[in-house]
Order: sequence, then C-alpha cells, then structure tokens
Amino acid sequence: MRHQRTKTCGECRLNHVGELVVLNGWVQAVRDHGGLLFLDLRDRYGFTQVVADPAQHSVLSEVGPECVIAVVGKVRARPAEARNTNRSTGDIEIEAIEIELLNTTKVPPFEVDDECRTREELRLEHRYVDMRRRPVLAAMELRSRLNYLMRQSMTEQGFMEVETPILMKTSPEGARDFLVPSRVHPGKAYGLPQSPQLFKQTLMACGIDKYFQICKCFRDEDLRADRQLEFTQLDMEMSFVRQEDVFAVMERLMTTVWRELARGEVAAPFPRMTWDEAMTRFGSDKPETRFGMELFDFADRARGSGFRVFAQAMELPQGTVRGMVVKGGAALSRKQIDEAEAVAKSYGAGGMAWVKLTAEGPQGSIAKFLAADDLAALTAAGAAQGDLVVFTAGRFEPALNALGQVRLHFGRVQNLVDSKLAHFVWITDFPMFEWNEDEKRFEAKHHMFTAPSEPLPPLGGDLSHLKASLYDLVLNGNEIGSGSIRIHQPEVQAQVFAHVGLTPEQAQDKFGWFLRVLEYGAPPHGGIALGVDRIAMILAGAASLREVIAFPKNASGICPLTQSPSAPDTKQWDELQLRPVSGG
Repeated sequence: MRHQRTKTCGECRLNHVGELVVLNGWVQAVRDHGGLLFLDLRDRYGFTQVVADPAQHSVLSEVGPECVIAVVGKVRARPAEARNTNRSTGDIEIEAIEIELLNTTKVPPFEVDDECRTREELRLEHRYVDMRRRPVLAAMELRSRLNYLMRQSMTEQGFMEVETPILMKTSPEGARDFLVPSRVHPGKAYGLPQSPQLFKQTLMACGIDKYFQICKCFRDEDLRADRQLEFTQLDMEMSFVRQEDVFAVMERLMTTVWRELARGEVAAPFPRMTWDEAMTRFGSDKPETRFGMELFDFADRARGSGFRVFAQAMELPQGTVRGMVVKGGAALSRKQIDEAEAVAKSYGAGGMAWVKLTAEGPQGSIAKFLAADDLAALTAAGAAQGDLVVFTAGRFEPALNALGQVRLHFGRVQNLVDSKLAHFVWITDFPMFEWNEDEKRFEAKHHMFTAPSEPLPPLGGDLSHLKASLYDLVLNGNEIGSGSIRIHQPEVQAQVFAHVGLTPEQAQDKFGWFLRVLEYGAPPHGGIALGVDRIAMILAGAASLREVIAFPKNASGICPLTQSPSAPDTKQWDELQLRPVSGG
C-alpha cells in the first residue's frame, strides 16, 4: 500500500476544504454522471463522496462495489444544491488526484445495504460482508462501549478483574457441559465452564474481596433467540456482604449504562418484588411490567365449581385457578381467542377457559357454569361489560406460567408495551428447591451453592416451602442477571448436596476440591452475573442475540462462517485415543 490514510471516511468537513487528504476504504457505489464518476467510499467511520475523471484514472475500469481503494485528493465544498444532509460528510467531496486499487473482490453474495433483506443464514455465512453494514457495525460499537462502561464502573467501585480457567473439572448440573478430551491423560476430559461460579467463590476465600470479569461461558443446551451455546457475562463476587450491597453495585452500573447508551435516565433504587408476588401478579419470574393486565386468584370460587376442570385443579397439590381480564376483549373473534389458547397449551396448560361479558350476558366456553357470585368476583377483579376474562387451572407454577405467556401474547397483539420505557425490577426470595417429577426428587431451583434463608430440615423432609437468598435483575420482561448470597459453611453445603440426592461419595467426586475451600475459612459472600449479550440485544433493539455477537452460532448450533462443528481427522482421534461414532 503506497497511500496510507490521513483521514477516515467519516471525518472531513467544510473546515477541511483545500486540504490534501488520503482516504482508504471500500467502494459502496459507483455512479456515472456524464463523464465524471462519483464513488461513495466507506469505512467503519462513515462515507465520503469521491469525484474522479475516468480519463485520468484508468484503474477505475477495474473498480466496482466492495473493491478496496486508496484515494489521494483535495477536499472541496459541494454545490449547495448537491449537499447531502443525511450524511455527516455531506457538505464536502474529494476531488481525486490519485487512486490506488488495494484489492479487488468477487461479486458480493448480497448488497451491503442498511435495509438488507437477505436471509440470516446467508448473512452469517458471509459475516465479513454482512458486518460492513451500518446496523451491524453499530451493534458492535454499542457492545464495545457497553464492555468499557462495565469495566469502568466495576473498577471505580473497587473491584479487581481476575481471569478464571476455561479448562476445568466437569460437573454437570442443569445444562450439559461441553467436554474437552485430554491427549496427555487418555480417558479423561476437561469441562468448559457453564459459569465461573466455584472459582469466583474460591477467590473470596483467597481474600480478593471484590472480583469481576467479563467472561465466556458454555452450555450444551437447545438454542433459541435469546440463547447461545457460548455466551458472555459480567461476573462479580463480594465478601462480607448482604443482598443490598450487591444491588447497590449493579444499580450504579446499570444507571450509568442506560444514561450513556440509551440516552435515558432510570431511577435507583430499582423496585423489588418477591418471586411469589411476581408469579401471582404477572405469571412470570421475569415480569414485563410496562403494562398492566395482572392476574387474579379465582381459587376460592373454583372450589366446588360446576366446571369440572376448575374443581379438579383445586384437588391437586398446590392446585390453583387464575384469571386475567382482557379489556375490550369481548370484541375478539373466536380465532383470536383460539390463538391465545394455543399459546397457553404450548406452555403446558391443558387449555384456556374464557368468558366474554356482553350486554346480552356472559358468553363463552364456561359461561353456563358461572353463578352470580362468580360474576361478582370477576367484577371485583376489574372486569366489565365488553371485556374478556381468561383462565388457566392446574398446579401453581405451570398454571401461572401459561397464563403469564397469554398475558404477554395479548400485550403484543394489542400494542400495550411502550418500547421507550425501561423498567428494572429485582425479583427476590426464590424457592430454593423445585420438584423434579421425572426423577421424583428435589433439585436446586438455580444452583446448589445458594444460601438458604432458613435452616434446612432433616434429610427427607419437605423442601417446597424453603426460600433462598437468591435474586434476579429483570429488565422489560428479560432476565438480565441472576445472583445470590452463597453458602460459605462446608456443613451447610454438604446438606444441600444431600438434599438434591448426591451421596457423600458423589459430592466428593464432583465438588470435593470446593468443599475443601470452604473448610479453610471462606468468608460470607455473594454476587451476581449479568448477561452481556442480552443487555446488548435490548439496548440495540435487536430481535435476537445473534445480531449483537460478531460470529454467532445459528439456531442449530452451527457456525455458518466456519461450518463448525466439524469432524476431526483420523490423526486427531488417534492422539486422543478416541474413535468417532458410526457416521462421524
């Protein structure tokens, strides 16, 4: 390259008129205006128009969109009628003196255009072209700024950045671990960390006191729009703290992030809501609080109801019947109601009962079963003539989850959410354990290292009522962070392992090294992890995490760019003393 840039393509203004400059970039477009060629030159920083006479620059015959060139030229003001008010450099143009072709290009698989309509799979396969588009570059710039602000806030609050291992002991809990076979130790494998949970707790025993890092985590699980096999989190831990201390650190960080990147103010402290309140009001432990339509309890009226589904639900352990008023919903068609019921069924409900309150009286699937007292209960819940009331019935958590999803469905189709609002809320006092019906045992609601809010009962006792010192940070219906006060006493940790069905031998095999850490004076401690990908997605207004990750996996867990995962060659299998499965 003979000509290295002196200005970027987004830098020149009227105050640079008359200067000799060098620009390097990609050709966005070439336009022929009666013997003169107008080139839009693009780099990360913007666009600049270049004017060139093809008679003086024979190299232009080889230049087309996405070729890489260097331009030596003088900055001149555009005529008033030719100025482009949509670009920061729209008042000027470059009169080319010399043009150097730095690289040619194949015909791009799609146009580098802000409004690209190309299918996502093709864009991800050619991500190096896709990322030249302004919306993708803007998402990367936003994410870079987010990382900077997070590091700045944590450092200013006295936290030390410490990196923890990527190759570690495998300990499947919840999602499956990714395994990395060891060549040096045949038959053994490392696990990629689902989170740095045990290492960050160990750092507290080391005396670090305040730790953080922005780290990669790995979970071998089914994918969706807001989930990837590898993801990034801001991880933090503090010693000698209570829940309120963690909240204060995160509130300072998030208010800064929102002010700088969303250009909006959010008030701290953030509202608090217990898990029980979130479930009963919104049918979700990550409630969308930017609109109302809250759930109400219909259990008292359901007992002994003539509608058998309601009556049977109340006979179940933790059985309930919950309702929700859809204002103006009596005008909905049967097809629209059936669509809402399909949502309920997709989230585990057996169905969705409903009734319209009309001038002619109640109408709908359960209208004939509703007595005068039942209708009075609906009125007390806020229902009036012209409304639709929908219900789910069953065990507490599944019934509320299903109705909560129906609530979100109506919120979307009725445009009830103001996208300009930012509602942060802390969800606290989660259940410590949940019942695994398939395995007939209790398991940790989040993970096994969360401190109980009260002493644990003897082994074999009922755990359903126990709450944990566990909290989530929710933003606009998205869980963006989860944390807890941890167990710091080895005897309590051993009790939790026993309650979830681990024998002492299994606990030693999986977590013996960590139990020893606790035996050597671990301090009380707690922390949280924030989902960086998810926060970036919300800030960017993106539809999926893939839009804010440089080289994401697709919905099948494949990297379209590199076509990984791929089959290792025979030598690699032999070095690991492994054999591929049939067809591998």
